[in-house]
Amino acid sequence: MQTVLNLNIDEIDAQFIDMLKRDFAHAEVEIRLQEQPDQANSFTESDFWKTIDLLDWKEEDEDEKIVEPLIALLAASPIAHIYRFADMLSEKLWHLDTYAHAKVFLDDPEEEGYLSVDDFLYTRCAVVANGRAYYENVLKQPHLMPPDLTFEPLLYVALKAYKRKTGKNFTPEHAFNYETYSNKNGWPKQED
Repeated sequence: MQTVLNLNIDEIDAQFIDMLKRDFAHAEVEIRLQEQPDQANSFTESDFWKTIDLLDWKEEDEDEKIVEPLIALLAASPIAHIYRFADMLSEKLWHLDTYAHAKVFLDDPEEEGYLSVDDFLYTRCAVVANGRAYYENVLKQPHLMPPDLTFEPLLYVALKAYKRKTGKNFTPEHAFNYETYSNKNGWPKQED
C-alpha cells in the first residue's frame, strides 16, 4: 500500500520525522520536491537589477552595511530567488570575462601585462554592483572597464542570504563559471 503526503517543507520538523519513523517504521520513503510554479521564474532580470539597486553606497567603506539590504531582501524571499540571484550574477560576471575587458589591466605599463585573476573578478563585481545601465555600457564598450574599482562582497550576498534563511551553508552550482578565463569565447587562443 502506498501513502502520499503532500505538505509544505516548512511543516517538516523533528516531530513529523518521529511520527514517520513510528507509523511507517519499515516503509521505503521517496521524497519529491516541487517548487511552486511561479517561485523560480518570478525572480526576473528586472528583479535582479532592483536587488542590485538596494546596495547602500552611503555606507562607503563598510562593505557589510553596503550589501545588507540585498542580503535581507533575499533572506526574506523564497530560496529559489537566492539561487536565481546567484545564477544571474554568475552570468553577468561571465559575460565580462573577456580579453577586451581585461585589456585595461593588461595594457597598464606598471603591471607589465600581468592580470590578477582575483582583482579582475572583483572589478567585474564592481561593474555589476554599479547597476544595469553601467553594466550594459561597460559590456558593450570594454575600454570603459574601471581599472581601480572593485567590490568583492557582491560574491557573498547569496551565501549570506541563504545562511541567514536556512542556517546552512550555500553550495551552489552556478549557471556560469565566472572565474577569470572561464569564458572561453572571450579569450583569444594563444599561439605557441
